[in-house]
Amino acid sequence: MQIVQSLGEAMSWFERELEWGVAPTELRHLSGRIGELYSALITNGQMATEVNQKGYDVVSSTGERISVKTTAKMDSNGHVSFNPSTLNEVDRIIILRINTEEMQIEILLNEVVSEAQKLMTQPNTNGKVSIALSKLIKKQKERTDISTIKTVTIDNYIIEELENGTIEILKNNELVTPTKPTLRIFASKFNISLLNNNGNKRNTRQLGSLVIQAIQNHNNEDV
Repeated sequence: MQIVQSLGEAMSWFERELEWGVAPTELRHLSGRIGELYSALITNGQMATEVNQKGYDVVSSTGERISVKTTAKMDSNGHVSFNPSTLNEVDRIIILRINTEEMQIEILLNEVVSEAQKLMTQPNTNGKVSIALSKLIKKQKERTDISTIKTVTIDNYIIEELENGTIEILKNNELVTPTKPTLRIFASKFNISLLNNNGNKRNTRQLGSLVIQAIQNHNNEDV
């Protein structure tokens, strides 16, 4: 219960900082704490007993030592770095992303160290190894086996609504991330408000559903 409460408080503080105009990538300490709390929650574990515990951040209920990395980047550029000299102190690696559009936490990687190492680069000049975010997002896409319930096409774009409510956009058959900026363009084109009836910003799923409906109506009128 303490982990759940702390996670809720940290997420609320993170969202508040975003509303104040702070870039999510500038909230590394807070996003890191969110990731550790979330990992402890999903593994029924606990935070490492020492501050800056060597190599790992969380110990699962089964005793696995887990290194947790958290990013708030919404595109596929960049990478997650590790110190190879401490990987022998770790049993599992969890990489998370805070989706700032939906304010939810996504699991990009949850693997034992030996599997995660297959994705790592050779050590750089600083001796660090890394995993490219593009690899993780590609793997996440490959793992997704969720049916598409709605598909619309406009210009060079394909917009899809998946069974779980997720909105995906492809341009020239390439996945567009993040999704929301493109949805805003189409919302403006079809005079769709970015705010709901309560004056709050529509999230990606809400806005995407309305955009898809507008495009369907537009395409039907052209038939």
